Amino acid sequence: MKIIKPLISWLETRASAPAHSGWVLMGIAICFFGAGINTMAGWLYAISGISFALLVVAAVLPPRSLVGLSITRLPIQPVSAGDDLTIELEIQNHTQQSVSLLQVEDVLPFVLAKPIQKAIETIPGKSSYRWLYYQPTQRRGIYRWHTVELSTGAPLGLFWCRRQHECAATAIVYPTVLPLTTCPLVDEIGQEDSTRGDPRGRPLQTATTGLVRSLRPYRIGDPTRLIHWRTSARYGDLRVRELEIITGGQEIIIALDSEGNWQAENFEQAVIAAASLYFYAQKQQLQVQLWTASTGLIKGDACGKPEGLRPVLETLAATTSQEDASAKQLESYPLVWLTQNPQTLSSLPQGSRWMLWQNISSETEQVVVNWDYPGIIIQSEQALQPQMQKPLRTL
Repeated sequence: MKIIKPLISWLETRASAPAHSGWVLMGIAICFFGAGINTMAGWLYAISGISFALLVVAAVLPPRSLVGLSITRLPIQPVSAGDDLTIELEIQNHTQQSVSLLQVEDVLPFVLAKPIQKAIETIPGKSSYRWLYYQPTQRRGIYRWHTVELSTGAPLGLFWCRRQHECAATAIVYPTVLPLTTCPLVDEIGQEDSTRGDPRGRPLQTATTGLVRSLRPYRIGDPTRLIHWRTSARYGDLRVRELEIITGGQEIIIALDSEGNWQAENFEQAVIAAASLYFYAQKQQLQVQLWTASTGLIKGDACGKPEGLRPVLETLAATTSQEDASAKQLESYPLVWLTQNPQTLSSLPQGSRWMLWQNISSETEQVVVNWDYPGIIIQSEQALQPQMQKPLRTL
């Protein structure tokens, strides 16, 4: 059995292989031929000859019907994890004759799904057939595959042939972005610098409140802490303070410790957190960049168009733990550091924040007990979004 299956597969892809009905007819033809030899009856020879002729015709026609076919794949638009990929293939028949009873199989990578099959009744001559299907996604990543197979047993179904076509595909699945309404990790960056005062000698407000630039009507999604209640009572509707947040002259850098050793689920949560922090900072109209060990600093600006954030999303879709560190280390820039290694927290630059994926233990406390920068310890078994919105912890 181990030898027969590879042999049949080899025959299918290079010529044609008997189907179950073909094997049955072949056995019957051999039996009639043997009976004809024993009895010398002409009608037995005739039946066996006709059977062998049908087998020859059935073996030749399927490969010929696939000769004039080609496959083109349309670009696959990126989606977020949990959404469906839209995959579209166009099978073109370049011959004058119609092709019937085809089976198309898109050989997806096993980490995404099993191969998807589609039966096509007929493709007229000099025309094409478009196959559109939707593939659910579970986890972020960049998925690549190259092969589409065309198979047929037409017209008799006694032999089966299969031909592979190179049809490269790249599907990008972005990480989930959590809709944060508030995030102290971002809101409180620059709090230390804001106590130094401005050039005119007056103290600046902290980054949690910022400098009041103007008042505007309340919009859905605005933090309630920014509501100016006295002005709201005067005008009879909610008014919100527009703030200028002090960041010490530095951009916000969200740094993912992709060089470190992670548990798989913790790393997926960290990628989701990095994407959510980036989008939240963009929503707050802050200058923000992303850093990973393999790519270095990546910046995307929406500018009213989602396409502007694609470099960041694609970087997060492709990143993995224990990456080779090809980018230079960030030594002097304040970071929002996402890690599972508590020992890296003691070497962060001044003014940084952190998220640590590790349960609280005596050993962990011993490593970071004298460290002053605030952050959040993430519990993997709890929902990520409420943990990112809770007040910072100073150890």
